[in-house]
Amino acid sequence: MTTPRIAFIGAGNMAASLIGGMRAQGVGAESIRASDRGAEQREKISAQYGIDVFASNAEAINGVDVIVLSIKPQAMKEVCLDLAPHIKDGQLIVSIAAGISSASLANWLGERAIVRCMPNTPALLRQGVSGLYANPQVSAEQRQQAEQLLSAVGLALWLDEEHLIDAVTAVSGSGPAYFFLLIEAMTAAGEKLGLPRETAEKLTQQTALGAAQMAIASDVDAAELRRRVTSPAGTTEAAIKTFQAGGFEALVDAALNAAAQRSAELAEQLGK
Repeated sequence: MTTPRIAFIGAGNMAASLIGGMRAQGVGAESIRASDRGAEQREKISAQYGIDVFASNAEAINGVDVIVLSIKPQAMKEVCLDLAPHIKDGQLIVSIAAGISSASLANWLGERAIVRCMPNTPALLRQGVSGLYANPQVSAEQRQQAEQLLSAVGLALWLDEEHLIDAVTAVSGSGPAYFFLLIEAMTAAGEKLGLPRETAEKLTQQTALGAAQMAIASDVDAAELRRRVTSPAGTTEAAIKTFQAGGFEALVDAALNAAAQRSAELAEQLGK
């Protein structure tokens, strides 16, 4: 597949991470361009990645294969309505904005090939994961283009049904904050046990990193890994039993359901 020409509408942190990932993979600067309302941000992106930048969204998308909508959800409708007359047949629309359905995008842009993506913030370190949904107008080649784009910053996983984007939001989109909360709580508990705060923080952070890497590299699931490190009547078992006695699994289930429900509510509000 030839390298598609890509225009980013909005050049904030997530767009910058995608651009950086593509450049690191060897995609030439001539294949990437971006627009942004802020002159300072345009200058920063151009200097860092050597790409062409524009103040005009319409100029940025002229002649490209893929248009990436990387703007705040609250501004999406206005931007799309302004952009719609300038979009050509065959251009793929990729939206990384949370809460904006493909139906809403089609309402504002016309019937287009649209891929919705839900990346997460570790994409800034190229350690992200994204859920992708393609509407029926998206061709096989365009699916490859979207996957190539999101794979530049981590793992890209396709969804068969768009409503599952809400579940992706609950699990991975909001997920980093859950782990930050656990790190925060474990650090505080370690400090109460007498550890210097910096030591407790480093112990917790490295343990989280190591556990995640073990889970990814292992040929067994997380439940089996947990069993392997939980000796009968040992220290780990004492902690796990305390977690479970406090309703840990039920609390996680309730929390993710709340996030998914809120994602669906926001989609309904923002899509009007």
